[in-house]
Amino acid sequence: MKKILFLLIAVMLSSGLFSQDLKKEKEAIKQVIQTAYVDGLQNEGDLDKIDSGIHPDFRLIGIGENNSMWSLPIEEWKEKTKKKKADGKFPRTGDKKVSVKFENIDITGNAAVAKIQFYIGKKLTYIDYISLYKFSNGWKMVNKIYYKFPEKK
Repeated sequence: MKKILFLLIAVMLSSGLFSQDLKKEKEAIKQVIQTAYVDGLQNEGDLDKIDSGIHPDFRLIGIGENNSMWSLPIEEWKEKTKKKKADGKFPRTGDKKVSVKFENIDITGNAAVAKIQFYIGKKLTYIDYISLYKFSNGWKMVNKIYYKFPEKK
């Protein structure tokens, strides 16, 4: 009986530690997405912030005409960001500022996916699915797919 009680207590303690670790990892993922993607890429055009949380082999993947697939490497996206910054389009403010709400973060080992609501101002514009890997230097975004809500007429 003592062995069963000891085993039960050990399992309960380890599951509590596991849930604390999982919570810590989810917070780290939220921070990476907020800093690199929302602040760096979307609102400020800050290349250092982008590089801090987006892997150099990152790809934005979408569906084009006739169900064709396209992908945009992060280096091309950064070039577009540099141009926007040079054109004075950053930092975004007011009703052009981007914010996100985290719907779900699912982690298995060193792989994760985050489902987020993407807002421009107060308007829900996209649902993003961001894949991440945890490297020796932390979580990095490695790709993104998305759904764009149709414009209301």
